[in-house]
Parts: sequence; C-alpha cells; structure tokens
Amino acid sequence: MARERIIYRFGRSAFRDFETGNTREWLLSNGIGGYANSTVHGNSSRIFSSYLTASLHPPVDRVLVLAKTHEELIFTAKKVGRKQLFSMRDIAPEASTEGVSVERRDLAAQQYPGYMRTGYRYQTGFTFDFWPEYRYETDGISVCKKIALAYGKNETAICYELVNNGSRQAVFSVTPLFNFRPFGSVSEKGDLDFEVERFDGGLILTPGKAPEYRICFSASEGEFYDRADRKTSMATPNYKIEENELYCIDVSNGFTGVDNHFTPYELHVTLAPGERKELGLLCGLCSQKEPAADVLLRVRQIFDAAKERGEALLEQADAGDALTGRLVLSADHFLVQRESTGLKTVLAGYPWFADWGRDTMIAFAGLTLATGRFDDAREVLKSFAQYVSRGMLPNVFPNNAGEEPMYNTIDASLWYFHAVYKYLQYTTGLPCYRGQFPETEGGVEGNSALCAEEIFIRDEIYPVLCEIFVSYRDGLARYNIHMDSDGLILGGGGLDQLTWMDVRVGDIVVTPRHGKAVEINALWYNAICCMRLFGERFAGGAKGEDGRQDGNIPCGKELRELSERVHHSFCDKFWDAKRGYLCDTVEEEGIRDTTLRPNQIFAVSLPFTMPTKEQEQSIVRAVYEKLYTPYGLRSLAQGEAGYRGEYKGRLIGRDLAYHMGTAWGFLSGAFFDAWAKTMCGDSHNRALLKEMMESFADHMADGCLGGIAEIFDGDFACGSRGCYTQAWSVAEVLRAWREINALSLW
Repeated sequence: MARERIIYRFGRSAFRDFETGNTREWLLSNGIGGYANSTVHGNSSRIFSSYLTASLHPPVDRVLVLAKTHEELIFTAKKVGRKQLFSMRDIAPEASTEGVSVERRDLAAQQYPGYMRTGYRYQTGFTFDFWPEYRYETDGISVCKKIALAYGKNETAICYELVNNGSRQAVFSVTPLFNFRPFGSVSEKGDLDFEVERFDGGLILTPGKAPEYRICFSASEGEFYDRADRKTSMATPNYKIEENELYCIDVSNGFTGVDNHFTPYELHVTLAPGERKELGLLCGLCSQKEPAADVLLRVRQIFDAAKERGEALLEQADAGDALTGRLVLSADHFLVQRESTGLKTVLAGYPWFADWGRDTMIAFAGLTLATGRFDDAREVLKSFAQYVSRGMLPNVFPNNAGEEPMYNTIDASLWYFHAVYKYLQYTTGLPCYRGQFPETEGGVEGNSALCAEEIFIRDEIYPVLCEIFVSYRDGLARYNIHMDSDGLILGGGGLDQLTWMDVRVGDIVVTPRHGKAVEINALWYNAICCMRLFGERFAGGAKGEDGRQDGNIPCGKELRELSERVHHSFCDKFWDAKRGYLCDTVEEEGIRDTTLRPNQIFAVSLPFTMPTKEQEQSIVRAVYEKLYTPYGLRSLAQGEAGYRGEYKGRLIGRDLAYHMGTAWGFLSGAFFDAWAKTMCGDSHNRALLKEMMESFADHMADGCLGGIAEIFDGDFACGSRGCYTQAWSVAEVLRAWREINALSLW
C-alpha cells in the first residue's frame, strides 16, 4: 500500500526570476555521508551544491566530485538573408558550411560575475518526491531530467527522457562539470589537474592531488566531443574549464563564492523528428568501466531502489498522513553509517555538519523511534557508548586511528539518559516508561520479567549510564563538571562553552552560561529519575554489602533522597516568582541570570519535571508570549540586552546573533510537548497547538524541500538560515507531531 507523503510540484512561478528560483532547494543523501543538492531552477547557489558529494571515509572527508551537468539543444538551420530569428543569447553562429547556422538553446541556469545563464526560461516545471525532476520545453522538444543517488555508494544517476515533437533534428548536449575538492571550499583553475582516459561509452578521471581515486563517468549512448576542439573566443578562451561560477548565498555571507570546474568533454545525442529517447548517465568513485549497454539498466535500478527504499521507510514508520510521510523521508538523510565504528550515527545537518553528540541525542527519538527504525536506534546508542570517557559523550567523533574524540559538552551525556528512556518507552510499551514515577518501595514492576529490549539496555547501555552518573556526581568529568552540595550540576568557566549555546568569537564568550544552567539541571533531575527507574527495574532494588548497587551506584533510597534534594534546590534557586518563569543560570556565587531564554522549556517538557503545575503553565505562557515564532523559539527575548533580530552578513556578525535572538527550530518539539501538557484544557488551545505544529508544512515547501532549517531570524522567522535542513529540527517536529497526535487531543 502506498503511504502518504507531501510531493512538491512547482510551475514557472517558482522560478519566474533567478532570485525566486534560489529560494527552494532539494537534497538527496546516500546513507554514508554523501549527498546531492541544487535549486529548483538548477542554479548552484552554494559552495556545497553538487550532483555528487562523496564521502571518502563515511560519513566524513567529503569531496565534491560532480558539480552538475549543463544541457543544451543544438539545431542547424538555413539562414534567411540577414534576418535574425533568435536573440544573440540563443544563437551561437558556428557555421560549418556557408549558408548554415547553428542555433543553441541553453537549458542551464547558473550565475557568474556580471551575467547569468538563464535556461530556466525554457523550464516548464519541477517536481520533488523521491528524487528531483526538471522539465523543459522548446522548439517542439521536451526534456525531463531526474537525479538519484545509489544508497550506500558514492554514485549518482541522471536520467533524461527526450521527446522530439518538432520538425527539426536536434543534438542534445550534456556537459559534466567535474571536481575533486573539499566540499566547503572552491577550486582555482590551477587546481583542476586531472588525467583523463577515454573508453567506449565513458571517461575515467584521475585527480592529480589524489591519484588513489578514480572518477568514472558513463553514458548509455552518444558521442563524446572533446571541448578542446571547440572554437574559442575572448569571452571563452578555454572550454575545458567552466570558469567563475558564482555561489550567491556564500557571497552574501562574506565568503569566497567563485568556483571553477573541469569540463573536458561534452556528450552529444542526436534526436530526430518524432524520436523518443531515454539517456542514462552514471558518475561515481570507482575504477570499474560500465559498458554503455549496461548503463541505462544500472540507472533504472538506482531509481527503482530509491523509490522502493522510500516506500519501505514510509511503511516501517506507519506514516498515516502526508506531513508525517515527508518528515520520515527527510529524517532518513541524517542516519548514516560511520566507518570507524561500523555502526549508525547521526549527521547533525546539511550541508556541512558531521555527527555531534548533543545533536544526536536530542534528535534520537525523532529520527529512529518515531520512524520505527529500532535497529538503527540500538546502533546509535552503542556507537556513542563506545566512546564515553570520564562520563562524557563525545561531541565530535575521531575519524582516524589514534585520534581522540572531542569532549566539550556538558549536556550530551545527560541527553543520553533521555534517549535511553525514550527507546524503552517506544519499544516496550510498559507503563513504567510513561513519565510517572511510582511512589512505592517495592520497585517498578519488579515482579515482571525483563523483555528483550530491556535486557539489551541492561547489558550494553546501563553500565555506561552508571559511569556517566558517577562521573557527574563525583566530579570526575572534564571542565570541572560536578555536583554541588545542593545536588545541582555546574561546570565550566573562563572561555569554556559547554551548553548548546556555545559560540565563542576569539576571546569573546557570546553567551557565558557558566555555573548552574537551567536545562542542565532539568536534565540532571531527569537522569536521576531514570537511574531510579532503571536500577529498580534491572536490579530489583537489590543492594551490595556497602548499600550500593554495582559497587558505586546509589541504591533506590539514596536516589530518592538525591532526587528530592535536587527538586528542592532547583525550585528554590531557579524559580523567579516576580517574573513568573525560571532563571537561565545560577552562578556559584548565587548570582542569577534572569534574562528570558528558551532553555527553561525543558524543565516542563522532559518526562520527569520539578516545577508545580501552576509554575509550568506560567513558564509556557512566558515562552509563548516572548519567545515563540512559527518556526521555533527565539534564543533570547526581544527587548533583552544584546538581542539581535537578524542572522545575516559576515561570520562574526552571524556568530554574535547565533544565540542572541535567532529562532531555533528544534526547540519547537519541547515547546509543543510543554503546551500539550499544560495548556490543552480547552478546545481553543488544542486547536492552536495543532495549527502551530502544522505551520512547519509551509516552511517545508520553501528553503530545503521537505526539510526544516537550523535557524531563522528572530524578528521575522521566515526564510531559512544556517544549515538548510537540520537533524534535530526535523526530528523534534516529527516526534512531537506523532506523539501529540497519539494523545487524540483533536
């Protein structure tokens, strides 16, 4: 049965001009960190735009291999006196015989310094479902172009459907633009050093700077024309290099956004009047020469596999509505294989992020559990468990043997408790994993047998949780992270940035949140309650000779006492009765930061919380009134000192705005949870919640199609900023949408 999902279909209004066309992009991924990305009218607007960005050591060491393809339709026609039937932009008179002219219809769209290729004028439509599809029409000829990636391989497939309903023979020309550069940089012309080998039906390119790799480009039919033989001019002195492609988005952000690509050959396919053809192209990192006769079959297989995989993901997730379906497909981009662990991990965002500990744990439930991908969930948990050190999850993985992970986050380890709890909530269905801790001495369902999922957690993950707990409690973690005498967690100082608001510009700590941060201690309390639950469930409340479990893990009684102490301290030190919300941080000296930030929403949304019902409602109201935008929560309330309402311009300006007013999509998940918990007593607020969640569908038809951006401006949260699709943004909206819908509030 075909599952519902949003399918994006656009007509010419979506690319009525160059700027409008740049506002919508598509993304494909291959499950190992590679991807393809472009705009709906075909312009490469970013350094990262490509038809194949390959991951040399999944999911990192990404290089741009095939930037794109440029297409032309070439006609020959008799001249009619001096009459010019087409504009000079359309006609390139390279006559081979007197009285014969050559007419070219350039279907490519690309910006350069001072001019543009405007092939989108011939474009009639664009569709994005399991892959992007471009449609063009001119001179009685229709062209349909679609792109897909092979899953688990650094290989892209391009398929053209060509129909000549006109009266003239035409040549369909395709020029592939090659490169082999780090995906976040640009190439100078001197960098484009390749050895090129022709074979029947294709090319093998060997990068001069990386001779251990081979780029194989194959076509199902056509003739390869050496572009060195093309007639040059002052405007185009060298056809073997595509010069000065301009990446408008990067230029606007203050980066070098002018690039060059290697274009040694173009492919010519003849199309007679009344003829239909299907042309297949393959490009990938391999040394195998694909025979021309096999290329089209391989291309079709890649497209069929992409569709089958997408439909299987929808079926596995039991996607019952179109929004869920599209979010499930978008979530798949972020779950990738990591070569160094042999297990699944999570890419934090496209196009540039790798796998980050904090982002992974926050996105975990939405990407793996709300999608029904429980095998992947186990792999992610195990992948990060391997690298826990001194109670800290790595925020950045090592990529090579002998390298050390980066441990610079205070909250990733605490989010790990939450991830484990959510895993058991989704996979067991047991009442004890529903956020209500029983007030009994006899343990939690102590008489019932452990299920297989619990045994997995007990044997492989619970010891890691114990290590984390002890390290935080006893001050064994890095960066002076430890439990204070009041039971609360603090850490960091000086230039350290340990929470998710972690920007530092040189010696400028933009958001110094040292001491006791509100969300860290909300997570700490949640972790204590999880340890109580897991300890009683897995160990039956049994104690060792010293009154502790597992030698150094507090018994149930001790954990209950600690949870009560943390509960009292948190409410006493963080609650601001005058303002009606929680402080953001409490320094060691007791100084409270009362600026209104969104971090306090987790003190309401987590399974185990400390504020009273009245306080939780007050927090949610304050957040809604001052921080809510349709696409996320502002990182700082308007009117607070230092607020910046726009995220744009050069890097330093963007860094100073990053957590000082910029709206964050991932915070919406916690906000929706908190609203459902505290504000849904009447029909109006229930309807409002549904409306707020559904608003993301509008954004998903803009920016990166189907994705949810990392951030938005605080003043007017509209166009996407930062990563065009972010793991925790997609994951948290998907998780909240599915979990709240399951409550049957409407």
